[in-house]
Amino acid sequence: MNTPQIFDSEYKFCLLLWELQPINSTKLVAVCKEQLGWSKATTYTVIRRLSERGVVKNENSIVTALVSKEEVQKARMENLMEETFQGSIPAFIAAFSRSKKLSRAEVDQLQALIDNYEEGDA
Repeated sequence: MNTPQIFDSEYKFCLLLWELQPINSTKLVAVCKEQLGWSKATTYTVIRRLSERGVVKNENSIVTALVSKEEVQKARMENLMEETFQGSIPAFIAAFSRSKKLSRAEVDQLQALIDNYEEGDA
């Protein structure tokens, strides 16, 4: 199953939902007003749109996610990699390392990931 596309504002909503689910839609409206500055209408519009795309379910006024945070993050990362770096992981890492100084621990973590991949464990 392909993970449906989730836009930036919808992703912020999903971050709240993943943390709070299952949650009553009325309570979710209050949280979205407090955390995102959204009106009741905006929140219900986002719930409806995400429901139509199979991202969330709103049943008996209880809202739950149908896709995991990990699935969405993976899809967003793959999209970013493809659109911005033509699918090249080395190009992504080069750009990232030019914009952020990596600590020795981060370099070691990346090296461990590469080593595990080479060993066939990834």
